[in-house]
Amino acid sequence: MVIAVDFDGTIVEHAYPKIGRPIPFAIDVLKKLQSECHHQLVLWSVREGKLLDEAVEYCRERGLEFFAVNSRYPDEEYDPAHSARKLDVDMFIDDRNVGGLPDWGVIYRMVKYGETFETAYANAAGGQKKKGLFGLFSK
Repeated sequence: MVIAVDFDGTIVEHAYPKIGRPIPFAIDVLKKLQSECHHQLVLWSVREGKLLDEAVEYCRERGLEFFAVNSRYPDEEYDPAHSARKLDVDMFIDDRNVGGLPDWGVIYRMVKYGETFETAYANAAGGQKKKGLFGLFSK
């Protein structure tokens, strides 16, 4: 799969334009998805120029290299005036998803094993399903 990954709020906490504190397990899970599953990761961020370079370097220093950055292919140049901001990828991992960003253990299970959110959540919690708002109304 080709997976687009956001930076601020997904790999690190929101502190834009600074780089926030690392979100636990984000880099580790992304590296495992590359090494174990051979997925291609694309960094897909609103950051540009120097701020984007800092984000790429932050990840690189922690052993995470992206297939492409703010584009679908490594040699493709992003031009805001002429480039579409919508990528042809299989999946987006972004804190702005409906429902927010799941735990990185849940994300790993969903991507690696193709589990639904509910199944991955239950399995990541060791079978102990937490009752959320909707869980209160189900048997």
